[in-house]
Amino acid sequence: MVARLVDHRAIAWVVGSFLAVLGGSMLVPYGFSLASDHADQSPMLRACLVTLAASAVFMIAGRHRERRDLLHREGILLVSLIWVAICLFGALPFYFSLSYHSFTDAVFEATSGFTTTGATVISNVDGLSRTLHLWRSFSHWLGGMGIVLLGVAILPLLGQGGNALYRAEFSGSAAERMRPRIVETARALWRLYVLFTVAEMALLMLAGMSGFDALCHAFSTLGTGGFSTRTASIAAFDSPLIEYIVILFMFIAGVSFIQHFQFWIEHRPGAVFRDYEFRAYFLLALGSTALIGLTLFFASGMALEPALRTAMFQVVSILSTTGFVTTDYGLWPPVLQIVLLVLMFAGGCTGSTAGGLKMARVVLMWHVVQRDFHRLAEPQGVFRIRAGGEVLPELAVTGLINLIFLALAVMLIASLLVSATGVDILTAFTSVIACQFNIGPGLGAVGPIANYGDLAPLAKWVLSFCMIAGRLEFYTILILLTAVFWSR
Repeated sequence: MVARLVDHRAIAWVVGSFLAVLGGSMLVPYGFSLASDHADQSPMLRACLVTLAASAVFMIAGRHRERRDLLHREGILLVSLIWVAICLFGALPFYFSLSYHSFTDAVFEATSGFTTTGATVISNVDGLSRTLHLWRSFSHWLGGMGIVLLGVAILPLLGQGGNALYRAEFSGSAAERMRPRIVETARALWRLYVLFTVAEMALLMLAGMSGFDALCHAFSTLGTGGFSTRTASIAAFDSPLIEYIVILFMFIAGVSFIQHFQFWIEHRPGAVFRDYEFRAYFLLALGSTALIGLTLFFASGMALEPALRTAMFQVVSILSTTGFVTTDYGLWPPVLQIVLLVLMFAGGCTGSTAGGLKMARVVLMWHVVQRDFHRLAEPQGVFRIRAGGEVLPELAVTGLINLIFLALAVMLIASLLVSATGVDILTAFTSVIACQFNIGPGLGAVGPIANYGDLAPLAKWVLSFCMIAGRLEFYTILILLTAVFWSR
């Protein structure tokens, strides 16, 4: 029955194409290791060869495919298969090295990298080789803009249309706000992405970072990932200037790249500042910074500037779901930890590299609640929800509520499974939130100065699934678990 629903040859060809890109990406850290005369060249080379060999097998299997655009059902299946394949084969450099104890740990680290989560199983990050550091950060950068968005730009060149993949990857409001010429827009967004990365790298180097550290942290920041070359993360550099630079680019990465497109390419700054989602994102960051900063100032005796800087860094890091840290916020008063927990749910803007529910959905849910209050007060009234000046269809409202329900359902089931492995409730709950919303550090045993290495294998696989489900915004991968998808 499955053969009648999807074209296996087309799927094999597209998966093989993405694995070819992944294998080629491994040449970047491998070339760096050759140029730097490092002794850890073998793991990356072996991973590259295995990935390219698998790519060849898939592409040979799909060589007689029908040249046509993908169906919507095929696009949904392919998006999930591509992300799973990328995470599994992207784990090979870690697995072939001596730094990771098992394939489970390697897959967890790779999934965390490509989904831009930033959760790690490594306790001594400083002890990793520079080649692995580069691969970890580079995986953030590739996953940040989206493996699938990259494919939208190159798939037509391979003879396989990318529109269905695009619709499956961006099922939310970003899809409606993109320009009709998807390929050209995708390439323009990648150019902006590269320019932002180069700009941050240059500023970090001017602020005192080495070229290698600046490159890795620029990759991690623009991808909103959070992998650092230091165990202590950004705190290890002990530089207020570096912190301010990272804050700026974390905030930029959390803004929709559609809005960056309007600002930098179409030269329409007014459209950005009038956007309800951007205003909500900015005001939430500003208000949370003021609340936490002033609390630290009055309660802990910190000077005003360090208190506000510390607060701003952690607020923007959590809100953009980057996950860099400059302090152990697990020691903050519980009320401030709850504020950060709320920010974890909110996340960045739709169409950004950030995770979370997305600010647009948070704002729209508030409007849904307001509408229901009005309906209770005036049962005969007609009240509509507007988004960006346009009336939101009831079907979109239903989809929004369903997505939030799915997010909560995944959170509950995953928390139960993780807690069944023996961890405490706080660790189980916040680890799931941190992974499914692609944030990285949680609270408890997976707090900002801890890691996920001590969790049981089952917990790591559950959390890896949560990372991918969150990155695909739940619908795309969860529908594969239903009989509806596989029926005619």
